[in-house]
Amino acid sequence: MANLAPAPPARTWAERLHLKPGVRALAAALFVYGFGEELWFRYLPAFLRVLGASPFLVGVFGTAKDLLDAGYAYPGGLVADRLGSRRALLLFGLLTTAGFALYLVHPSVPVLFGGLLLVMAWQSLGLPATFSLVHEELAGGGRLVGFTVQSVVKRLPIILAPPLGGWLIGRYGMGGGMRIGFAVSVVTSLLMLLGLRRSFKLRRSAGAPGSPGAPGAPGSPGAPGSPGAPGSPGAPGAAGATAAAPRRPRVRLHPALRRLLVADCLIRLCEGLPEVFLVVWALEVARISPARFGILTAVLMATAIASYVPAALLAERAEKKSFVVLTYTFFTLFPLAVVLSHSWAALAAAYVVGGLREIGEPARKALIVDLAEGDPGATVGLYYSIRGFAVAGAAAIGGALWTVRPTLTFLVATALGAAGTLWAAVSLPGSGRRSGAAQAG
Repeated sequence: MANLAPAPPARTWAERLHLKPGVRALAAALFVYGFGEELWFRYLPAFLRVLGASPFLVGVFGTAKDLLDAGYAYPGGLVADRLGSRRALLLFGLLTTAGFALYLVHPSVPVLFGGLLLVMAWQSLGLPATFSLVHEELAGGGRLVGFTVQSVVKRLPIILAPPLGGWLIGRYGMGGGMRIGFAVSVVTSLLMLLGLRRSFKLRRSAGAPGSPGAPGAPGSPGAPGSPGAPGSPGAPGAAGATAAAPRRPRVRLHPALRRLLVADCLIRLCEGLPEVFLVVWALEVARISPARFGILTAVLMATAIASYVPAALLAERAEKKSFVVLTYTFFTLFPLAVVLSHSWAALAAAYVVGGLREIGEPARKALIVDLAEGDPGATVGLYYSIRGFAVAGAAAIGGALWTVRPTLTFLVATALGAAGTLWAAVSLPGSGRRSGAAQAG
């Protein structure tokens, strides 16, 4: 008689999508936080115009945001490596909540500028921490699908919230609608922090690796490179043991990662020149309502999400480079499609093209992590800091071009995108794996 082995238990949907507890907690936090912020964030340039800001000052606001993106990324990575990704996320969430409260109490041009120092903490300081958390949770594989799930959940609020925010602005005016949005953001951020704290506390009590205070967590006894770890300075019995001292971060940009960075900078310049003027073009040039602009944003994100999972699953089986080049192509086409659109239907088609810009984002993020050498948080933080500083002036340049001729902002962006796409196609290695990159480097 044949020996029938018991069938292995069926994997749950969470296991198939690599949704470990830490990734699930992060996904929930991104959704709750994003819903509050997306009620108003995309209308900020139009709000600044209502408050009396010139097009150039609107561009400067975008540049200030980009500078904080750049300046916050590397120290955010250092904090994540030092405190652990979970403690770092809680800290950055508290700072952002304080910024939302400041916007609610006194919304004015100076406060909107100054408050960015706090408001950008979760998004920019926390970016390397989110990478590190996915890196820790999915150390055994499945990072590309893990990043896909994270990216999809992060973008779901962009489908739901902007149309509601546009309706609030239409119903209560720009000032009233924005203040309601700020109030909702304070509430959702507090809920996010409570949920994260509870999730991380449960993980710590279970002694899960990588949690604060658990064996192997950054900064905990026995963690690699930590004082007291075998073979590290200060460990018992180590030659020349000295007093415990913070370990210097190990950061090196792989040659293939540097080439990706160059392409990324050109593409983000393409994105950054017109980004803050998309809402201004829609409301002042195409003359559609705030609610309809919210629907355009929802169309863009629905298209992005629909392409995410199938593209990520295909990228797991094929080379990542093809998907990176494809996503850069759509980045290039989007500003051209917008500048040619002067009606609701044309803008809707243009925003479908904009949604397809995300088709290769999971592959790009997975490629960054694959090529990261040394401490992943610090390396990713350095990558995003360099990229951020390189493109920080894009919005201000876009504002200057807008004062000459609004269409010029979009046409120059298209030219920069074409250059970045060509560089990626020519210079990136043909394999998304480290070994292939090393051969090309």
